[in-house]
Amino acid sequence: MSGRKVKNMEEFAVVSGISRPTVSKFFHDPESVRKSTRRKIEAALEQYDYRPNIFAINQNRKLTKTVGIVVPYLADPFFAEIARKIERRCIEAGYWPTLFSSHGERKYESDILETLRSLKPAGVLLAPVGRASDRAAVETFCKNVPTVLFDSNIEDMGAAFVGSDNFSFVSQSVDYLTRSGSAPVFFEMRTPPNPNANKRRLAYIEIMEKLNFKPQIIQVEGEGWEFEQFGYQGAMRVLAGDELTSDTVLCSNDRLAIGFLAAAYEKGVQVGIGPSATLRVASHDDHPFSRFTCPSLTTVAHDYEAVSNRSVETLFRLIEEGGTFDSRDETLFPARLILRASA
Repeated sequence: MSGRKVKNMEEFAVVSGISRPTVSKFFHDPESVRKSTRRKIEAALEQYDYRPNIFAINQNRKLTKTVGIVVPYLADPFFAEIARKIERRCIEAGYWPTLFSSHGERKYESDILETLRSLKPAGVLLAPVGRASDRAAVETFCKNVPTVLFDSNIEDMGAAFVGSDNFSFVSQSVDYLTRSGSAPVFFEMRTPPNPNANKRRLAYIEIMEKLNFKPQIIQVEGEGWEFEQFGYQGAMRVLAGDELTSDTVLCSNDRLAIGFLAAAYEKGVQVGIGPSATLRVASHDDHPFSRFTCPSLTTVAHDYEAVSNRSVETLFRLIEEGGTFDSRDETLFPARLILRASA
């Protein structure tokens, strides 16, 4: 055997030129991959000093080939898109993804976790409800089932977390809006269900103060996941009064912004950057519908592909290593500003 020693399956996938899911699929069942791919992997095994953790692989076979995917609100196209990408990666690697939605409710999330434990999955990808989660139930589950959290981070729970950098979102939106026009007011829910919203508010305050602008936050009522409705109701109130002290509004997320745009249309307020426009509106997430609003929504985008791919790759590595890492791994991907007609 020649060549340098390879420490793990992820590194072996790189040196062999075969995707990580395909390599994992080969080690679970060599007959499940094409003959040409099998020959290439076998040649790489001869060239590099690597042998998989057979004990961990066999241990996982005693469980199931099921991978649980839990999202807080499947009716939200953001979570539907992430779940779709994760499902495809799991299927390509020879796993059977099982998708659950907790409907934004603590009880449903706890019941789903209990159901998943009885299914003995190889691993679980969990986007927690967030503020409403039963922390004790989530912590117990993560101690018993190999779990990677994504999108919404509950610190110190699960073997790893993969998500987007909320500071990156807000730093780009505020920087652009203050350079191109009036400093923005921040439009958000008073009691947001997702902890990402709190991080975005704090980032907005920090960045505005660094730029020597006074932060202004407008909070709307509503509890739950009907963000468009809460955004619409709040905007109707704001546009009818004198609460809005700037001609630029930065919404915490795109779904609130969609509601805001609907209210602006109903009130006869023209949004955009043309000579007749009186208000700019921008937001965060690059929701799948944001490019189809009227006007199309300026936003800051998640890297959907990177978040979903890294979540799955991290879970596969966790399964390969027997369900635990030496330390909790956190990965944050930067956002990307997308300029459209609303700002």
